[in-house]
Amino acid sequence: MPTYEYACEACANTWETEQRITEAPLKECPKCGEPKARRLISGSRFVLKGGGWYADGYGSSSKSNGRAPKSDGASKTESAPAASSSSASSSSSD
Repeated sequence: MPTYEYACEACANTWETEQRITEAPLKECPKCGEPKARRLISGSRFVLKGGGWYADGYGSSSKSNGRAPKSDGASKTESAPAASSSSASSSSSD
């Protein structure tokens, strides 16, 4: 349920209250009782945390900006000769 912020124009009291989206805005101030309450526009408290969330909402940043993905230092071509040399040595022992 969303939290809405209100302010009273009569006494300058501000408060927050949880309401359903379908509920009508409050009119009466809980402090002074005057029907001068007004719903304020405030920032959202909705925050996505954890891995897998991107600021732009579209996949990883390496794909969205056109750059190649970062390498961890080991290339695929380096591991291929090592595998072929081990298979060559195993075939020579037959």
